[in-house]
Amino acid sequence: MSDVWLNSLITATPQEGFELAITLSRRGVKYTQPDTAVLKELRPEYAHSADALTAASHVIAVNFQTVAAANNYWRG
Repeated sequence: MSDVWLNSLITATPQEGFELAITLSRRGVKYTQPDTAVLKELRPEYAHSADALTAASHVIAVNFQTVAAANNYWRG
């Protein structure tokens, strides 16, 4: 992937920051497994796995932590 899509981690609100964290997480998966057919094939496995869903939530939380720090936790 060579498209430049992330110019900054700065967001106006925590909500935008959380949405950016989700985007970062999804992009990470896309970079790791660029074959969408494989992703769709694997989805039923992880969609019904509490461990897999917890792991996905953890990745989003780590990305949100990074975005929040970049935004000084939206303190002004």
